Amino acid sequence: MTRSTALPSAAARLRELISSGTFLVAPGVYDGYSVRLTEAAGFCCAATSGAAIANAVLGIEDVGLMGLAENVAQCRAIARAVSIPVTADADNGYGNPMNAWYTTRMFEDAGLAGMNIEDQASPKRCGHMPGKALVGKAEMVKKIEAACMARRDDDFVVIARTDALAVEGLDATLERVRAYVAAGADMIFPDAVGSEDVIARIVETAGVPVSINMGFGIRARPTTPLISPRRLKELGVRRISLPRMLPAAAIMGMRSALAAMKQSVDTGETVERPDLLVGIDDIWSLMGFPAMQALERSLLTTDALEERYGAGNEA
Repeated sequence: MTRSTALPSAAARLRELISSGTFLVAPGVYDGYSVRLTEAAGFCCAATSGAAIANAVLGIEDVGLMGLAENVAQCRAIARAVSIPVTADADNGYGNPMNAWYTTRMFEDAGLAGMNIEDQASPKRCGHMPGKALVGKAEMVKKIEAACMARRDDDFVVIARTDALAVEGLDATLERVRAYVAAGADMIFPDAVGSEDVIARIVETAGVPVSINMGFGIRARPTTPLISPRRLKELGVRRISLPRMLPAAAIMGMRSALAAMKQSVDTGETVERPDLLVGIDDIWSLMGFPAMQALERSLLTTDALEERYGAGNEA
């Protein structure tokens, strides 16, 4: 009997990447398509976007309405779809430090490599929206301690996000960064950072890896300057996340396809636009259908294969 060798956990793989000094670029993912495309494109990790999951799965804005169970269920499916490590957006831990403890267990058990937990008060909102409010520094410290205590695997990465820049300013943000690191945070994630100088100050203060949200990645937005990965690496940043890039690209692509289809409906003419759509073979390949067919051929009986594919058993 041949025994299989267990692969390192997703958390261990992410820890290895962090320890190696690799500059990590984590596209924001929200479903099977986006995470499989991220892996196929050669990215070594991904990060779920709470905003994108709330938008795409529930059809609501990111204003604290999505619950823990809904988030975990989608993140579990995403993490299982690929071999690269994926971190979760755990919002503000869904309550007090006790909730943060439970939230950590839920995401770790779902196969995530780590999670963001932020210092916004409930109901939280997208970090680039106006109207944010924070919990006290002491309460957030307890949430980080709870998350570190709850994880069964010490490799599970606890990422402390702070939204203090927009609410309390830089000096208070740096105080929070020091406190969050002392509480055990493995990575610091300041959101809505307005300049390279601020990034450099936070990197200098943190003493642990710093992650910066680049939002759309290839399109500027008012709340954060568009900075190249190379420049961020020069500033000492260890990871960038791109939570809005893939959902925004998907929206643009779907909008274009729908407009072409509406043209066909309105004119009665056939519209052929292969420039707007991939083919069915592309979808099958992305989803791993050839591997599924191979598995069927190895596991199904001859009769079952003949019923499914015909006498030739060709798939």
